[in-house]
Amino acid sequence: MCKVYNIYSEDSTNLSRGGNDMRQKNIFNNKKRKTNNKNKIISVSLACVIVFAGVKVVSATTSFFKEQQAIKQEEKRKEEEAKALAEKKRKEEEEKKKYMVGVKNDAKKYTYDATKVAKKLASYDYSNNGEKVVFLTFDDGTSTTVTPEVLRILEENDVHATFFVTGQNIERGGEKAKELLKEELNRGHAIANHSWSHDYKYLYPGRTLNLDNFLADFKKTDDLLKETLGKYFSTRVIRCPGGHMSWKGMDALDSYLDENKMASIDWNALNKDAEGSRKNADQLVQEAIKTSEGKEMVVLLMHDTYGKEETAKALPEIIKYFKDNGYEFKTLS
Repeated sequence: MCKVYNIYSEDSTNLSRGGNDMRQKNIFNNKKRKTNNKNKIISVSLACVIVFAGVKVVSATTSFFKEQQAIKQEEKRKEEEAKALAEKKRKEEEEKKKYMVGVKNDAKKYTYDATKVAKKLASYDYSNNGEKVVFLTFDDGTSTTVTPEVLRILEENDVHATFFVTGQNIERGGEKAKELLKEELNRGHAIANHSWSHDYKYLYPGRTLNLDNFLADFKKTDDLLKETLGKYFSTRVIRCPGGHMSWKGMDALDSYLDENKMASIDWNALNKDAEGSRKNADQLVQEAIKTSEGKEMVVLLMHDTYGKEETAKALPEIIKYFKDNGYEFKTLS
């Protein structure tokens, strides 16, 4: 018998296996493609997320830096404003230092508030809490004859005084009188206004104050003081020619002085160098002592105008009396 071989059997099996392998390969490839597609989608999505997040981060970072920059700019602006304000205040303080009210700024240690003294004089209250103080005052200067000697004696005795000047006498003395006025200020003395004309009929017609005339007369001297001593100089202290107490209708002046924080200063002692018959130096000393006795606060009236040489001669003894009796020498401003 012949042995018959099934030649199709192995081939069929092989074909079958080949088909299975192909299908599996296709399945695998399909899966791989799907996986790749998913990965691509994921990658694209992730890239989008990253890009979006990056945009957000960049935006946030940009916003942060802008905010920081704005904060720094605001801080810088405030710092510059503070510096500008500080500089403005500094300049204002420097400007204030230039102003001299009656005295130079470095002579304020010798001064006393004139408004307080005016109130004391008006009420005839010459007490001062047990402390003795004297104000040497000189009217009607500046003269080119007597004022230099008065200044020399004050300097020698290391005391200070208040000069109630009249504009017409400064003008009369010319440049020399103006230089003496500057010397008074530079030596630490106080400068006060005693009118321009010292004309009773013009200032007090019918013995009654004419406020317009009075203010115009005093302003003329104020202008001369600024012209001579500088635009920063002013004085708030005046002395009425003849004394405040001598005239009628002074309420109008008092109101003006109060409104402008000024003071009118009279006196409660005097050497009588402008009263009665002419006196020598010894007599002037005795009058100054007699009218000052028993007073803790003394405002002594004297004159440094032309013809008052005896006043200058009497001054050393007058100063000695007050020093020996424990008085402190002050100025009015």
